Amino acid sequence: ETIVIFGAALQLSKDDPGAIAERRKAYMKRRQMTQPINLPSSGSVFKNPPGDHAARLIEQCGLKGFRIGGAVVSEKHANFIVNEGGATALDVYDIIRHVRATVHRESGVVLELEVKLVGFTGDELNAVGQS
Repeated sequence: ETIVIFGAALQLSKDDPGAIAERRKAYMKRRQMTQPINLPSSGSVFKNPPGDHAARLIEQCGLKGFRIGGAVVSEKHANFIVNEGGATALDVYDIIRHVRATVHRESGVVLELEVKLVGFTGDELNAVGQS
């Protein structure tokens, strides 16, 4: 399903530039502490299922640090797959398949992709959770 947004209405409010800068710094500091921003990644791989967090489910399955080639489930945030050097798209795809199947097997939750796959059919991914 593709969603196209043709317009948006925003209501902005003025604030002190110094206060805005401080909020931005605090946000960036929190992001540095909780996300692997020092390594290449595509960001969050899976959407959070209702009432839960994909990262929690992945971590609960013991998948932090799971590696295929140069692609690794981040030790810092389990919903990120990072490239520690030389990772291929197939490495990342295979990790996605493994994580999705493992989380489904151990928790019954089918994780939905937040990233868009390009060059892969996704048929094997779509089979997870279907009888």
